[in-house]
Amino acid sequence: MFDVRERPRMVERAFLACVHLRRESAEEADDLLAELRELVTTLGIEVVWSTRVEIRKWHPRLLMGTGRAEELLEAVRATDADCIVFDNELTPAQQRHWEDFADVCVIDRQEVILDIFATRAQTREAQLQVELARTEYNLPRLKRAWTHLGRQGGGGRGSAAHRGEGEQQIEVDRRMVRRKITTLKKELAGVRKHRATQRKDRVRVPIPHAAVVGYTNAGKSSLVTALSGSEVYVADKLFATLDTTTRRIRLPNGRPLLVTDTVGFVRRLPHDLVESFKATLEEAVLADFLVHILDVTAPQVEAFHQTTMDVLKELGADQKRKLTVFNKIDLLGSDSPAIPALRQKYPDAVFVSSVTGEGLDVLEERMADVLADQVEDVELLVPYDRTDVVAMLHDLGEVRSTDYVDDGIRIAVTLSHRVADQCREWQSAPKAV
Repeated sequence: MFDVRERPRMVERAFLACVHLRRESAEEADDLLAELRELVTTLGIEVVWSTRVEIRKWHPRLLMGTGRAEELLEAVRATDADCIVFDNELTPAQQRHWEDFADVCVIDRQEVILDIFATRAQTREAQLQVELARTEYNLPRLKRAWTHLGRQGGGGRGSAAHRGEGEQQIEVDRRMVRRKITTLKKELAGVRKHRATQRKDRVRVPIPHAAVVGYTNAGKSSLVTALSGSEVYVADKLFATLDTTTRRIRLPNGRPLLVTDTVGFVRRLPHDLVESFKATLEEAVLADFLVHILDVTAPQVEAFHQTTMDVLKELGADQKRKLTVFNKIDLLGSDSPAIPALRQKYPDAVFVSSVTGEGLDVLEERMADVLADQVEDVELLVPYDRTDVVAMLHDLGEVRSTDYVDDGIRIAVTLSHRVADQCREWQSAPKAV
């Protein structure tokens, strides 16, 4: 089968374009172009120029009128670019029309993000998720990949069996791609079932769980590393990690907490990717609370905040209790007005540096406060032959006192409601004072 991901030529020099209506914000379009530049650069492609194209109304064929399209093409040729990257989402027909019109490779933001995800996926689940999203993206674009459709007349072979050979072949390819999508979905379902089993095992030992969410490159992995003291893959690039990583930490009050690093969000995240990554992102849905991390140095920090809220809403996790955390305060000067302004708008936010550790103690205290209404103080009388229970209490709770009496081990402990329910058979009356 023809590789639908194959492009007309190796892409090395990209021309970026953001098409927007005149009534829409030019500043937002500039921000999106800057983000698109970073996305394209992440793929190792040189950006030779970028431009905004203001239009009065959308045109179904090329997004813009022919005159504006000619102007854009003239600029592309002047820069000797071999690819046009639109920040807009192109339909398969628009992509084909532009490639016929410009005679260069044409891709959109969605394809750029898919390519980045393909290079970042490490685990089998992430690889399957990316492959499924890419295959579903490419299915309606199969015709774009075929350059031999002009031979549909039969190539002079004279046989009716050969008439429309190109069209017959593309239908064969479509069936193959659909079968591949079905196979990927089945395999992904198996992987998700295995992950669900792992999650059930984790729930049997009910440790509270927080999911770290936020815009890509905000420092989520760095924060998990700083809190846990264990290594999590960290890199200063977009979508550095697509695979969830869970680490166990102990809060200042002695309570354990599972902290999960999740995939980063981005504006205009392709819907197919949100769908295919729900198995990964559902960590945010199932968590007891969310730690929403933001890069305090980002000029578009409030837009990034809204993007994360939008994705969480799509996932059904927008009503979860959230701790807002502004990271990278070490990169701001002492006279920066950014922090006072953000403190005024987000009075409950925590400001930290994953690099220097500043503010992490405050964050841990706030995490403990979030869990405070999910715990209770109990006194248990555990038989001497159940040392496993004593070990569990030390592991999952905050043991306040331990006394060895005739009937067993009397333990005063703070536990989550779920763990306390499991220990009701050993609950005893409070010790007389």
